[in-house]
Order: sequence, then C-alpha cells, then structure tokens
Amino acid sequence: MAGRRQGARRDTRTAYLLLAPSLFGISAFLVLPILVVAGLALQRWDLIGPRTFVGFENFTAVAVDGRFARSLLTTAVFVAIVIPAQTVLGLVAGLLLNRGLRGSAAFRVLYVLPWICAPLVLGVVWRWVLAPTDGALNALLGRRVEWLADPALALPSVAAVTVWTQVGYVALFFSAGLRAIPDTVHEAAMLDGATPWQRFWRVTLPLLRPTTFFVLVTGVVSSFQVFDSVYALTPNGGPQGVTDVVAGRIYYEAFEQRAVGQAAVMALVLFVLLVAVTLVQQRWFARRTTYDLST
Repeated sequence: MAGRRQGARRDTRTAYLLLAPSLFGISAFLVLPILVVAGLALQRWDLIGPRTFVGFENFTAVAVDGRFARSLLTTAVFVAIVIPAQTVLGLVAGLLLNRGLRGSAAFRVLYVLPWICAPLVLGVVWRWVLAPTDGALNALLGRRVEWLADPALALPSVAAVTVWTQVGYVALFFSAGLRAIPDTVHEAAMLDGATPWQRFWRVTLPLLRPTTFFVLVTGVVSSFQVFDSVYALTPNGGPQGVTDVVAGRIYYEAFEQRAVGQAAVMALVLFVLLVAVTLVQQRWFARRTTYDLST
C-alpha cells in the first residue's frame, strides 16, 4: 500500500510538472489580465494622470450610456449575419473538398489564405474593392453603390467581408470532420435504402456535431471580438454609427476618450456575455453530440 501511495504521489508531481508551462501561460495571459481589467473598472484613469478609485461609478456611467447599448445590438446583428452564413458556406465547401475532386489540395490552400492574412490589411484591400468611384466591385457592376457609406449597406458589407475571411477556416474543419466519419456508416445507410439527402441529414450532420460545436463557439467568440477589419473598412463606427461594434467601442472609449475605466467595464461585460453564450452552446450540444464514431 505504501509503495502504491508513493507511486501515486510521484505520478501526481510529474503531472503537475508537465502542466506547469500551460498553467503559467493561463495564469499570466488569461487570469491576470482579467484581474487587471476588473481593477481598472473600479478606477478613473486617462492613461496619463494618476488613477483614482471610484467604485462602481464606471458601471453606472456605462449602464446609462446609450452608445454601448447600441454597440451591443450592432454586434448581435453582425453575429447573426456572419455565423449562419460562414457555417453553411463552410459546410458546403467542406463537402466539396471531401469529394476528392481534382485540385482539392490547391483549393484548401486558397481557402485558408484569407484567414491567415492580417485582418487590417484585408480590410484596406476590401475598402478599395468596395470604393464608390474606382472600386473593383462597382466597376464590375457598372453602377455606383455606396457599399460602406450607405447606413443600410455598411454593416452587411462588413459582415460579407468577414464571412469571406472565415469561410475557408470553417471549411477545413468540416472537411476534417467529414473524413473522420467511417465509410461503413454511410454504407450501412445505403444498404437500408437511405437517399443521399437522408444520409446527409440523418447520418452526416449528427456525426458532425462535435465539429459544428467547435466551429460555432470559435466563430461566435471571434465575431463578438471583431475589430481590425471593421476599423479598416468603416472607421469611427461607420455612417451614423451602424458599424460601431463592441470591440471598436472599447477602443474608442479607452484611446480616444481616454476613459479607461469605462472601457474596462465594457470589456468585462463582453467577457461575461461570451462566457454565457458559450455555456448555452455547450449545454445545447452536450445532449445532442456523440464523439464515438466507431459504430
């Protein structure tokens, strides 16, 4: 018994030693910044002068500030446009890539190129493409359209650029998920007389739920945090503030208004919102997902 206990303690120490680098990274780059932001939320600071403790005054100021509420609504609309579009298009592209057609390897590289490029650079390029006078898209259409200056078109245009950037990333994960599904499962469904649509709806999609869960969680988080491309396409919140997303509002509040405390409160609200949305997604998928593809 004593030998077993010593062996268990030795294994525990070894496990903690192996986990130490990851625990340090989580503490230094996740937990500590959250604590710092929480501390700044209780202070008044303009990035230059001394900090002043004000308690929950910043929380009250943000609560009565209509701009932050509008930015939350704008971000919600942005996410509602981006997530369904990039998920469906990514699934379709993943299905095509998984068919093993000629040139699929090259298309995998082309799909992922927008995702690995700097969002700010892509935003500048797309701002030229969508320019009203000499833009490539208007030249192709043969008419002048204010894609980024029209309040009705600015947010959908920015969302479309984001979808174009992310769809390759989503497609690669769906392609990997499709490859993980055993061929015997589809063969059994064919022997049972299932049509291609029935095999897709009742076999493929249910077995893709782990991949779908990952894609949705990461997609929602990145969409709620979008800033670079939106800032490059429509600076200062766009026409009439229709593209004033939460991350942009935090930036403007901290570095233009120099209200770091209120920006910290907004960041905390965004963090809590993302945690809540992720937990809801996790609970929804938990009872509907299987990770065992061996049968």
